[in-house]
Amino acid sequence: MLRAIYEWCTDSGYTPYLAVKVDSRTTVPMEYVKKGEIVLNISFGATSGLKMDNDAVRFHARFGGISREIYVPVDNVMAIYANENGQGMAFEPVLGNDDPHGQPTDSPASADAPPPPAPAATGPTLSSVPTGTTEQRESPPSGDDEPPKKGGRPTLTRIK
Repeated sequence: MLRAIYEWCTDSGYTPYLAVKVDSRTTVPMEYVKKGEIVLNISFGATSGLKMDNDAVRFHARFGGISREIYVPVDNVMAIYANENGQGMAFEPVLGNDDPHGQPTDSPASADAPPPPAPAATGPTLSSVPTGTTEQRESPPSGDDEPPKKGGRPTLTRIK
């Protein structure tokens, strides 16, 4: 699915972004990680040597002018989407696999971790594109009926 959405983005003239849950198996610049997550521009112009296979996404990219090698296990991908319109697909990252030797487990990282939300029947879509960080992801409902404030940074919202 990652390759298909990546190709759709590039064929449509959109910029593909990858939202990633960071753990010990990922190789990303840690200074850009916010709340255990990072958003990566994986467009042709932003990457070098992009390779997507069934196990991982690998490429080189510049951060602050310095070329860095990026390695993201497919299990850690939370979403791939077009930056311009937010269309794409979200995934539940596989939790509890901090083993650097990479054998998947079915148990959560810790017993006190909240269970993941039930998957939607038709798969979630993305709206309100985040830019550069994922720290605003899925804020809880406020309870009042105030309309959202204009301006500020956009958020990623799951629609079921």
